[in-house]
Amino acid sequence: MADRDDFDLWLGRIGSDTPSVGKSLARARRMGGRVGGAARRFTGARLGRGSGVGRVLSRGASRAGAGTRRVVVKSRIVKLGRGMAVGAHLRYLQRDGTTREGERGSLYGRDADRLDGRPFLERSSGDRHQFRFIVAPEDGDQYDDLKPVVRRLMDQAEKDLGTKLDWVAVDHFNTGHPHAHVIVRGKDEVGKDLIIARDYMTQGLRARAIAIVSLDLGPRTAQEIAAAQAREIEQERFTGIDRALMRGANEEGVIAVTKADPGQHASLIGRLRTLSRLGLAEEGRNGRWTLDRELELTLRRMGERGDIIRTLNRELREAGILRPPQNHSLFEPAQEKAIIGRVVATGLSDEHRDRRYLIVDGIDSHSHYADIGEDQQSFATGSIVRLSPAPVEVREVDRTIAHVAARQQGHYSIDHHLRQDPLMTEERAQAYVRRLEAIRRTIGKPERQPDGVWVIGQDHLADAERYEREKSRRVPVCIETLSHRPLEALPHHDGATWLDRELVSDQCEKLSGGFGVDVRNSLAQRQAWLVEQGLAELEGPDIRLRRNLLLVLQQRELNRTSQQISEETGLRHVTPRRGEPIEGIYRRAVMVGDQRYAMIEKSREFSLVPWRPVLERAVGKSVMGVMRDGPISWTIGGRNRGLGIS
Repeated sequence: MADRDDFDLWLGRIGSDTPSVGKSLARARRMGGRVGGAARRFTGARLGRGSGVGRVLSRGASRAGAGTRRVVVKSRIVKLGRGMAVGAHLRYLQRDGTTREGERGSLYGRDADRLDGRPFLERSSGDRHQFRFIVAPEDGDQYDDLKPVVRRLMDQAEKDLGTKLDWVAVDHFNTGHPHAHVIVRGKDEVGKDLIIARDYMTQGLRARAIAIVSLDLGPRTAQEIAAAQAREIEQERFTGIDRALMRGANEEGVIAVTKADPGQHASLIGRLRTLSRLGLAEEGRNGRWTLDRELELTLRRMGERGDIIRTLNRELREAGILRPPQNHSLFEPAQEKAIIGRVVATGLSDEHRDRRYLIVDGIDSHSHYADIGEDQQSFATGSIVRLSPAPVEVREVDRTIAHVAARQQGHYSIDHHLRQDPLMTEERAQAYVRRLEAIRRTIGKPERQPDGVWVIGQDHLADAERYEREKSRRVPVCIETLSHRPLEALPHHDGATWLDRELVSDQCEKLSGGFGVDVRNSLAQRQAWLVEQGLAELEGPDIRLRRNLLLVLQQRELNRTSQQISEETGLRHVTPRRGEPIEGIYRRAVMVGDQRYAMIEKSREFSLVPWRPVLERAVGKSVMGVMRDGPISWTIGGRNRGLGIS
């Protein structure tokens, strides 16, 4: 067969079992072939279980009447490359305050109202992917419990998909719309990868949920429909009335509202007047209105901003922080301006996609709401952080790879790099390979050959920028923790603090109102403490700090921490010198002030050296490195073996 989607149709004898021409043509159309017209583009939407059921149910949903109960079902497929992220998602769903009584949410399944999530995580450990659904009936507040709805829905899904499903769920009643989170393993009942057709995920499951809720509560009455429309008239978000207006408008966005249906007419006119007040509709002659071309996008953004303001007010109120509304800000990474402040709260802005938010009370007198994307770091309430936009730019490592490959006919490997650059080490070159692996996993190239050689195209720098752009979409903000301790604990802390770094800095941060006032007072208290400790001297109205202030304070805390570890373990502390090799077993990370150190154990001794993220996966393993002025290059697995990590 040619590369086209057409095919030859052979007709059988009359009276034979061969399908009729009509049936054959219909089958060809269903398969996406070209029949008497242009070829249909293959999308893969019908691959997987439930394809036919999903198409049938979607047609029925499009003909549903106004009295049908409404249910929102959000579907998502999650690749399981990070077990910690999956566990964190499950723990977050079971957080405090999600039940009607404000208690901790609990997992449930097909036969049990309370489940331990660990067995489900263990069963899912080898899965390639996972399905996540949010089921939110519009009238969910009429249910005392959503468990029966979810169980009947999943039972019906098993019949539609032709396999048993391994799932758990959590009900949430902490918002204005009760909803259930359902997590389904990506395996069928015989252990094969479960593939669900897109038609079923996007339409079929919602249609089944609508049928269940409509059967439980009955069709919506005229009074309920009118009440729902009345609530939508003044909403500053995209509503069902807006959708109806857009359907009735012509290509120029002009709609003429008639009085054929008095009830609908009143709702449409009321909504149009609201849109006019928002600058999104303009009234013309003879009952004609012109809708803004960006109506839906603008209203959706307004709805999101309203949700953000409500979240900001709630979190500040619960933290006992009073800030005027005009001092509330939305952190925009595109503005390329960093902010510093204390962490007030963190949470999920999109529970379905694990996108998180961070609320920071800034030194600039503003309280900021920041969308930090899929950042999985934990931030203690009261800790002090700096938020800055994630850079979207080609790195020097990308330019080096392109330069090496250009001299090797478009190929890159560690051996190629070492031959071209005598100063390059194998450990450092491993970092270049990890960079290529990260880019390939995200955008699908460059290609890695079986012998480990990479094929680098001429557009590699454009690919690297595309990778950075995609990464910034997932994690749009860089977050640096300036102080793990709250501000109240810093003025009298016997160790180096963020306040000390501010005092010795040539470019101190500008302090305004709000949290900035608290920082200014703490700086004054810190200066007085430093004078008491003999680490600073008063010279009239000014203060002169000891030249090596930070080093002295850091060494004090390092000595104190080392002594504590020696008493706990019975090991002797050894301070490594510059240029000396460091060998031993990496045991754990240790916080010394605001810096993290790695505890390296050898025989009956241990050393504390600056920690690096690559050591996180080396707990209990043999490591080797050399103390230099810059970061330590580690080899995991011992001398002359293992993975070199720079």
